[in-house]
Amino acid sequence: MRHGRVGMVVHAGKEEATRVSQDVRAWGVAHRIDIVDVDVWREEPRRTSRAEAQAIGPLDLIVTIGGDGTFLRGVHVAAAVDCPVLGVNLGRVGFLTDVPPGRTVEALEGFRNGVACTDERMTLTMRASRPLEIPPELGTLLRYGRGPAMPPPEVRDSLPDDVGWGVPLDVTAVNDVVFEKLARDRQASLGLYVAGRLFASYSADAVMVATATGSTAYSFAAGGPVLSPLLDALLFTPVAPHMAFNRSLVVSAEESVGIRVLPRSGQVAVSIDGQLRGVLDPGDWVAAYASPWRLPIVRFESTDFFGRLRDRFSLADAPAASADGDAPLVYRPADPVPEDVRHLRHPQPPVPGPGAGPR
Repeated sequence: MRHGRVGMVVHAGKEEATRVSQDVRAWGVAHRIDIVDVDVWREEPRRTSRAEAQAIGPLDLIVTIGGDGTFLRGVHVAAAVDCPVLGVNLGRVGFLTDVPPGRTVEALEGFRNGVACTDERMTLTMRASRPLEIPPELGTLLRYGRGPAMPPPEVRDSLPDDVGWGVPLDVTAVNDVVFEKLARDRQASLGLYVAGRLFASYSADAVMVATATGSTAYSFAAGGPVLSPLLDALLFTPVAPHMAFNRSLVVSAEESVGIRVLPRSGQVAVSIDGQLRGVLDPGDWVAAYASPWRLPIVRFESTDFFGRLRDRFSLADAPAASADGDAPLVYRPADPVPEDVRHLRHPQPPVPGPGAGPR
């Protein structure tokens, strides 16, 4: 560990999260490692991720203790600090967080000793026709039932010659960027551009650009496909579109996805990983594309994404198939891996013993 400092994001509303945070602090004391609170829940004024990173200084790791929402809060600061994230899972689903509360210290020891698994994920960043803004009256409305909104994203440095490419925004999205209608009686009318060319125009409740990681979040709820988190791709999904073509679109990470608000559209809200960050007017545009920064997720052990998905939705217990017998959960012969499939990911080999073979 270069800096001897670990940041910690704790879901203060969960009693177990407070208990686990005490374990992390005790581990820090034992190893002379500073445990720094990452203050993402502060009241007015909320700080941007960049401002929070400047306030806490360099870190070796950020530990989040809560669910996937808590994890996302920590990731946005980690992107500014440029450090990995370890998520302790106290949530209901936990597609991003997978360290059990009782093994938090064990996972921290693995990271300190350099033996922890690291899973890198693609993230998104953005350029826009102008800096994003949140109207004051909308910010006041957001105070009801929740804390203060995040401020609009800051603008990254750029060259004067870049002006035609829009304003670069200091944004890191792990799951998705969502463009949503503000008024119930006015649809969001949006033009979709792929790699700078118009693909289709949509009148919809919302459209979104998601990563493979975000394919199991809002995009999935809107009927989008599930993508392997190992895939570098951008996923476009419309929400309740008023048109015959209502399918999702998957494009390469080498292509950008642009959204332009059409002249007769209502205002459009822009949310990044579930946080409102700006409002667009007709004529405005935003381009989302792969960020050069990849999110390093520290795992307790190699993750089984599709196994978690299977268990979450009871896919192996479908009533229509149960009468036909059970299928083995893992297929991995005990024989050596053939040359032509050695480059693929395989389950761990079975334990030698009587009956070893496909499981």
